[in-house]
Amino acid sequence: TTTQRRRNGPPPPPAEPRFDIDLQAPPELSAFLLRHLELQRFRTLRDLDANELERLLVAAPENLRDLLGTLGYFAPVIEVSLMPVRTITPTATELAAAESSRGKLGTVTVRVEPGPVTRVASATVYFKGDIATAPEAAEQREAIRRSGTLATGVAFSQADWDRAKTTALRQLIAQRYPTGRIENSLADIDATTQSAHLHIELDSGPPVQVGAVRVEGIARYDPVTVERLVRLAGLTPGSDYNLEKLQAAQQLIAESGYFDSVFVYVDPVSETPTSPVVVQVRETKRKMLVLGVGGSTDKGARLSIEHTHHRVPGIGWRALNKLQLERDDQLASTVWSAPVDDRGWRWISSGQAARQIDGLITTTSQRLRAGQAQETADLDRSFFLQYDRARAVNRALRNLLPAPTESSVSANYAWTRRRFNDLLFPESGQGLSVELGVGTTLGTTRLPFTRAQARWLGYWPVSTLSGAPRTAPAGEARPDVDDTGRAGRLALRLQGGALWAKQNAPVPETQLFLTGGDTTVRGYGLRNIGIPQTDGSTSPGRYLAVASLEWQRPVWRNGARSPWESVVFVDAGAVANMPGDLRPQWGVGAGMRYNSPVGPLQVDLAYGLGSKRVRLHLNVGFSF
Repeated sequence: TTTQRRRNGPPPPPAEPRFDIDLQAPPELSAFLLRHLELQRFRTLRDLDANELERLLVAAPENLRDLLGTLGYFAPVIEVSLMPVRTITPTATELAAAESSRGKLGTVTVRVEPGPVTRVASATVYFKGDIATAPEAAEQREAIRRSGTLATGVAFSQADWDRAKTTALRQLIAQRYPTGRIENSLADIDATTQSAHLHIELDSGPPVQVGAVRVEGIARYDPVTVERLVRLAGLTPGSDYNLEKLQAAQQLIAESGYFDSVFVYVDPVSETPTSPVVVQVRETKRKMLVLGVGGSTDKGARLSIEHTHHRVPGIGWRALNKLQLERDDQLASTVWSAPVDDRGWRWISSGQAARQIDGLITTTSQRLRAGQAQETADLDRSFFLQYDRARAVNRALRNLLPAPTESSVSANYAWTRRRFNDLLFPESGQGLSVELGVGTTLGTTRLPFTRAQARWLGYWPVSTLSGAPRTAPAGEARPDVDDTGRAGRLALRLQGGALWAKQNAPVPETQLFLTGGDTTVRGYGLRNIGIPQTDGSTSPGRYLAVASLEWQRPVWRNGARSPWESVVFVDAGAVANMPGDLRPQWGVGAGMRYNSPVGPLQVDLAYGLGSKRVRLHLNVGFSF
């Protein structure tokens, strides 16, 4: 309380160090030794006297040898001495001040010559239990021997040794043997030859096969859906335990939208040959209403209202209804989807009404879609029938020329494959998306058309000095991946689209192409790249080509990688009604990217060579 604070007064100032430490050691070891040296704990002890300090100095060399041993130095030369504070005949006032402040006892000088570093001479893994003789575990044994130990010739350190043991155990329990453990481990150090002989003995225990699925905590929704998702992840009855498939099942169930939390594990039962897969869930509410406020540099302020019914009475489908209002775009949509079947497919149906403003042109459109879709972590597929209806009105000409309403029906197939090392923060890999459709226009003039669109994105790490030794600060394990090269990565994005039909085919404008904006060609506004008209407006075209090259480079601070990255890029895009008329519009710029917990946040400043304007672009998250 306030009264107590007044009575007790302000907290005492931090104690002055009773002695200083002068460490004389190689620079690469100094920070580690100063951080962990036992003497550091006693520097601010107020009642520490000279006799106690002498006892600490006697124990200091042994403490230093232990610390250096964790780094692979087992034959160091260590000297510890105390340089007392120089004394002169003090006055009475100085004696009183010294008594009240307990002045410094002196400076402790620590000289360290670490000597030769001990290197790994051999590393051996021994197996016990089923894995030792099972033919089907041969590949797993070899993988553990290959990556679960330290390579011969590398400098020994306790951190690397601990990491090697952890890696070996993780590889053991990741497949077939969830109850595996480290039976014994030994680092046999020969200080005379500066060599280390490492031994790990792994006990696998019995193999575990997957059995029935047991769902706990479910009441509102059908447990059959959970069982299907577990099987779709590869955990079929009688199959070997696999941690990766277990995590995939957990992700599939979490992404289904029916649950707020999911935990999936295998419960080993010694009396039975198979073990049940236990799925613990906490269900989400049957109905949800979400209000959203946001904005973007492309579309301005945004207000959205979203209502979800996870199990519509009578049919058991999920219904998602959404209203979204932006500066130039307005959208009302509804999406209905069935639970997944045994093959991972679900029926979908959707409808939407939209209004978008592109300069002088206002397009109102409606769309209906029905078909089936399959979505996994790395592959999406869908096929559907689609009805489109659109009307584009040019405000400058609406009193002179009536705007026709155009409609079409088409059969479509979409396919997306993702092969990125990380789906949230990709640094390598590639993704490809293809959509094909055939259809016919409706109304008085019925003409066939074919539409195709493709996107490709690839990441290439810039050369990282292949073969260079992996390094880490003293006391830390060397990284598994060589990151001595800090040049980042290149990202290449390609996009193309085409619609083939007779010149007079009344294809809805929503089936044609425009480009430009935050995620396509920076330096231009949203959908600003198209076919220029004499009245200053921009119309969509039948052919699209977009390319972007980006250099993403991490920002490093004090030898550690920060969440920030610098970005430079070149974008180009073109739209035309004939392939030979495609003329690219270029945009160049630079920006910064922050890798937040929810995904990358990128802010770019781009200059459009064609528009001759500088634009700010904001993009959040990664999706493909």
